[in-house]
Amino acid sequence: MPQLRPCQRLSEVRYEIRGELARRARDLEAQGRHLIKLNIGNPGAFGFRAPAHIQAAIAEHIAQSDPYCHQQGLPEAREAIAAQHAARGVRHLDAGQVFLGNGVSELIDIALRALLNPGDEVLLPSPDYPLWSAATILNDGYPRYYACRPENEFLPDPDEIETLVGPRTRALVLINPNNPTGASYPKALLEKLVDLARRHRLLLMADEIYDGILYDDATFQPLAPLAGEHPCLSFGGLSKVHRACGYRVGWMALSGERRRTAEYHHSLDLLGALRLCANVPGQWAVPAALNGPDTISSLTAPGGRLYESRRAVLEACAASEFLDLVPPQAALYAFPGVNLAALPGFDDHAFALDMLENEDVLIVPGNSFNVPYRNHFRVTLLPEAPQVEEVFRRIERALGRMAGAGGVRRHVA
Repeated sequence: MPQLRPCQRLSEVRYEIRGELARRARDLEAQGRHLIKLNIGNPGAFGFRAPAHIQAAIAEHIAQSDPYCHQQGLPEAREAIAAQHAARGVRHLDAGQVFLGNGVSELIDIALRALLNPGDEVLLPSPDYPLWSAATILNDGYPRYYACRPENEFLPDPDEIETLVGPRTRALVLINPNNPTGASYPKALLEKLVDLARRHRLLLMADEIYDGILYDDATFQPLAPLAGEHPCLSFGGLSKVHRACGYRVGWMALSGERRRTAEYHHSLDLLGALRLCANVPGQWAVPAALNGPDTISSLTAPGGRLYESRRAVLEACAASEFLDLVPPQAALYAFPGVNLAALPGFDDHAFALDMLENEDVLIVPGNSFNVPYRNHFRVTLLPEAPQVEEVFRRIERALGRMAGAGGVRRHVA
């Protein structure tokens, strides 16, 4: 029998967050090994719970959740999301411009499928969240990466981005607050990026899933109010700020002048209808989440669990013989870099494999986030501070072992 062959485009897709290393981790766990897994920003796996008031909202409406709902989502949920955007200063947006999905992941795919023709280009940050690259490729597009370098605090350069714009460029994607770096983009930078998109007629796509997870004096500036009448698609959800990943509830809101977005809106609506609707029970949590009490700020303030875990990472990297770190201002991750002067020839994938096999820790190599360098890795800030401290003791031990052995050899897949 001939071999059943998969789609060729999948050979260009990487998702190491749940890839080869995660599969190896499952094998080790089956052998009885106890692993500390820092590869996924999954709050529930670290003991966090969705707030009680949003759990209650689902329970109270479960009897109303049996039928399909409108393809764009429950009216009550869409109205709450539209009201949040209006409170942020967004114009040209009401509940009819809001789409609910099974997490932001599904909506990213729908948004790009509705936009791209074969060969169209999308401007993506490097590092990016690799789902954006994957969804671009699988929808016949081509990712063009703009650099967000550690020496610039992982912020992009608008002038450099502009040199990448070509006749097939359709969209500019921003991930703010950023995964994996924790950068939070200042208003002045966002205004320059809006101006760039306006001049080149690019759809702005703002992944803002971490909008409420901020540390110290960091602030979040939503993109849509700055975009005004220019088309902007803003993504949010319950997974991170509200610690409800398993609910699979995300949304996207299409702002901008209606005559310019009407055809694209119709395409989004068609694709939403083809998958019938998003998970109905979880949507009942949206009004409660957006109109209820703030449950994230106490976690990110001094003394809060996320704040203290982040502080443990900062202190460990500051004390390290080998690590450099741009302090994350927001989100749930840190993206340390290994000093190549101390460890020439360092390879992030080989290091991640060594950490898994010899230190029982699962991290994500930095090259998985589509960067050209191989001396970074990502860890989540979700474990409690003592466990974070233990992880970095193991990291330092592994790096010391590699330094004594003369470095690490490059991993070849």
